[in-house]
Amino acid sequence: MAPRITIEGGHPAGQPHVREVGDPTGGQTLAPHRLAGCAHADPLTPADRYQELFVAVQMGRIFPDSKTFTDAMPRQDPATILAAYRARAGAAGFDLAAFVHAHFALPEVPRSCYESDPNQPLADHIDGLWAVLTRHPAQHPPQCSLLPLPHPYVVPGGRFSELYYWDSYFTMLGLAASGQGGLLRGMAENFSYLLDTYGVIPNGTRSYYLSRSQPPVFALMVELFEDQGVQPELGFLPQLRKEYAFWMRGADCLAPGQACRRVVRLADGSLLNRYWDERDTPREEAFIEDTGTAALAARPAAEVFRDLRAAAESGWDFSSRWQEPGGGLETVRTTAILPVDLNCLLFKLEHKLAELAQAAGDADAPVFAQRAQARREAIDRLMWREAEGAYFDFDWQRHHARANLTAATVVPLYVGAATPAQAARVAQTVAARLLQPGGIATTERVSGQQWDLPNGWAPLQWLAIGGFACCGQAALAHEIAHRWLVTVASLYQREYKLVEKYALQPGEDGAVGGGGGEYPLQDGFGWTNGVVRRLLQDHPAHVACRCRAGVKSVHP
Repeated sequence: MAPRITIEGGHPAGQPHVREVGDPTGGQTLAPHRLAGCAHADPLTPADRYQELFVAVQMGRIFPDSKTFTDAMPRQDPATILAAYRARAGAAGFDLAAFVHAHFALPEVPRSCYESDPNQPLADHIDGLWAVLTRHPAQHPPQCSLLPLPHPYVVPGGRFSELYYWDSYFTMLGLAASGQGGLLRGMAENFSYLLDTYGVIPNGTRSYYLSRSQPPVFALMVELFEDQGVQPELGFLPQLRKEYAFWMRGADCLAPGQACRRVVRLADGSLLNRYWDERDTPREEAFIEDTGTAALAARPAAEVFRDLRAAAESGWDFSSRWQEPGGGLETVRTTAILPVDLNCLLFKLEHKLAELAQAAGDADAPVFAQRAQARREAIDRLMWREAEGAYFDFDWQRHHARANLTAATVVPLYVGAATPAQAARVAQTVAARLLQPGGIATTERVSGQQWDLPNGWAPLQWLAIGGFACCGQAALAHEIAHRWLVTVASLYQREYKLVEKYALQPGEDGAVGGGGGEYPLQDGFGWTNGVVRRLLQDHPAHVACRCRAGVKSVHP
């Protein structure tokens, strides 16, 4: 067994703690810091705070989008509102919708504030969007689910009006390309603040997101910050330790074949990670959707809710990747799966911890390096399939690799966990099976879920481009970048905007936005802006650099 490392961190504040085998922390929580001059979030989630009122609003479909009520702002003390509901709800003729509108201010989702000047090139359009998508601490309303932050930050757009974890890495690529150094520094401070305050970077900055995180890209952020000259006085090592503590909590108590939260110890003693959520109830922002999904399942609802929440932590919400082969969303088994991309990101985190600890003269440096090497060997042993030339997720409950190829196969290349020979094989496989006219596909299956065919997503394009470029597969990296830029530019020319996801097969009039999932296609859009802005910088001669809204000049 590897030597033990002293790690720091706390549990998400205000959340229950589930013990799958044993909890060595004793269920302690870390209270959030206070922010001077800034409104404070309600310490309880909306479901906890409003109880039967919350359920009545969501199940009564008072709003088409379940996220609307979770983000609503109370017009008076929340306890007073709940007491008023309890006093009036049983009265004849009680109007729930009228009660909610009288007691809450609803979040406003801008319908269209992203239209471009027809004479504006794509890069200038994106540069102008940063101000539209930036939020300021002084704008944080009191007593609602929004978590306050000390510095301005960039949101994705549309219904997503808070800071999101893994989105922000890809967004910040564009901030750097746009010369937004001040905003980039503020984002760095915000993520450090979240780790110092809650012991976790939550899925997003809402109280109902504190029970889960997202793909751990903070180590990648740190390298971006270093590259851009953003360096706090004490460095990022303390925050990286907290990130690692969150993902590895419970590892020391595991026997072979056991799991605790996000950690699984396999029969051979290897430690690998999965996605998880501290709660096993419907997601508050998708309450009625999750309730309906669980009703279709042939297993306890709590298990379904946990797996749905864990899939939300993955960022791939939702995808056939997490389901039984050929099954619907009710067959989701996220917690049974050890994802290749998650474990590669944790390999990167361990590698970065070793690097920074060594520079600081920290005695833990060789232990982190040993853990990174052990994880890489386990990824090769369990997730690499030479016959197919790709990496696959591993089903730890059924003791075999999954059969579904996904774009996650490029992440080992991006973080330096693949050999040149493996990278060459992955390049062949991706070119043959995932490459589409508009970029690389998320999976090979059409399921109706948004993280499946026919959709393409900016973060996956970037990971593929960067992974192939750094592993000697420059031609494929260039081809993916070209196809993605043409896709985004084509829709921009016709509709004057960028969107959350794109269909990888063009329509009769060119590129179209993606579909599927639980909500309509969102305009904005943070990580699309970030990846495209960086690609425009990296490919200054590309035709997309010259495209303008309303002027058809880019062709597939």
